[in-house]
Amino acid sequence: MLTNKTISTPRLKQFVRFFRESGTPVFFIHGNGSSSFFWEETMQNLPEGFRGIAPDLRGYGDTEDQLIDATRGMADWVADFQALREALGIEQYHIAGHSLGGAFLFPLIAEEGERVLSATLVAPGSPFGFGGTKDEKGTPNYADFAGSGGGIVNPEFAKLMGQKDRGSDNPQASPRVVMNTFYWKPPFKPEREEEYLSSLLSQKTGDTRYPGDFVPSENYPFVAPGNYGPINSTSPKYIGASVEKFIHAEAKPPVLWIRGAEDQIVSDNSLFDFGTLGKLGLIPNYPGEDVYPPQPMVSQTRYVLEQYQRNGGTYTEVVFDDCGHTPFVEKPEQFLTRFHPFLENHK
Repeated sequence: MLTNKTISTPRLKQFVRFFRESGTPVFFIHGNGSSSFFWEETMQNLPEGFRGIAPDLRGYGDTEDQLIDATRGMADWVADFQALREALGIEQYHIAGHSLGGAFLFPLIAEEGERVLSATLVAPGSPFGFGGTKDEKGTPNYADFAGSGGGIVNPEFAKLMGQKDRGSDNPQASPRVVMNTFYWKPPFKPEREEEYLSSLLSQKTGDTRYPGDFVPSENYPFVAPGNYGPINSTSPKYIGASVEKFIHAEAKPPVLWIRGAEDQIVSDNSLFDFGTLGKLGLIPNYPGEDVYPPQPMVSQTRYVLEQYQRNGGTYTEVVFDDCGHTPFVEKPEQFLTRFHPFLENHK
């Protein structure tokens, strides 16, 4: 049975979904443009002996609206998670993260890998951040990390999100259209489409929330990261040493990486990346692929996980055919056949 609670910690009040009151804890971390709701059905299908816990991250859903200091990278979310874990009295746990929530697992494991029994990355953002890098090692295109941060978000989409727009009359920016075009592979639509849309629209918006602030740049695409909000938090400018700490963490939980073969958000040719958009001729003044290629997001993740494995960790990559950015929603049975044994094998 699912229950919802607001858990007060020294950092903030976090809205959390729970499934079962006892069992080995499994945390579920949602992505951008969503909330913990996205994980409800996966949680309700957990095997006996496991307990599901899914918080709304700072800046999302029904968690207390507190500023995200993007200059710390994902450190605010990591500290929030640690405060929640301590408030719940949990010592060890499994964890699954989707998209931005998958990228969050890299700095989290770097900080407390000894507590993590297993980690499931579902269509994770690159460990080097979103936008502005050009090779598998995460080399920035420019010193100011242009092409990442709050300025890369379609402002009309962010405005309609803030207005809780549920229409579909703007094919480029309507949240419903964006969700049904990019979150999953068309023509798929989930049965609970309206609830998923409500989850998307629950994200906090504004100059210091989503999409966040930005600064002008002389470099294509002429915007560079600001200091606040979730998209700036995922800029490679603020990744710091988190990748190296992940690769060389003393404790290395096993990693399961699941992604859709036709993901348009996180890929080596993402339609949300200004390298891809410029190459396709959709953004003016593109300097060319030699200067600003598409970010190889999947290749970057594979490179980091291979380094993790060379240093004593293990990972398994699983690709679902005919699947977009949200495998556990699009292919739930196929997802569970990989996820459940992974949990059971690493109790």
